[in-house]
Amino acid sequence: MKRAEQPRAQETRSSILHAALLEFAEKGYDAASVRSIAERIGLQHPLITYHYRSKEVLWQAVAELGFAHMRAEWDAHLADSGAVSSEERLKLAYGALFRFTVKFPEFDRLMRWEMLGSSSRLQWLVDTVLKPLIDWLLPQISDAQARGALPEVEPILFHYLMMSLTSSLASFRPELTVTSKLSPSDPTVVDAYWRAVESMIFERVKVLK
Repeated sequence: MKRAEQPRAQETRSSILHAALLEFAEKGYDAASVRSIAERIGLQHPLITYHYRSKEVLWQAVAELGFAHMRAEWDAHLADSGAVSSEERLKLAYGALFRFTVKFPEFDRLMRWEMLGSSSRLQWLVDTVLKPLIDWLLPQISDAQARGALPEVEPILFHYLMMSLTSSLASFRPELTVTSKLSPSDPTVVDAYWRAVESMIFERVKVLK
């Protein structure tokens, strides 16, 4: 019985996390409710709290899962690339982040809600997820800048410049569709956008040299 229950429990948790991602992305943390998340997938409200004892614990589980997928995609790109220079590693890392946000625009929206103000959740994100990523990226940026391979600006500012570029296609998804009739999920559009970013950021400096 226990072996039969385990896959069902895993499937239930997966459904809860997906519904919670949609809820938090659409409404933000404060307006989202566990009851509404349960209604999205036809579950009784107490079953959600059985698996995740509070809304904040559920939000953290959604964020952790999203970053785990993001990091897995990042690691896979770097492992298969054979990239040796810091700028090549950065190009691949930010490219992986970009493709993740295109694939999961709901996660980008969830994150943007948290960037609207200071909260315990933002501090948790910084301590748990963001700081380790930034601690890896900044030395790579500094090294590439020292060799003239990247624009000279404070490394942390360069990082947030790149984060803006990696998330823009997902963030402006509805507006882009209306103004241009282009689909931000079209592989041709995705590739064209990222080629432009690579050309402006990672290749322009070499041309100017």
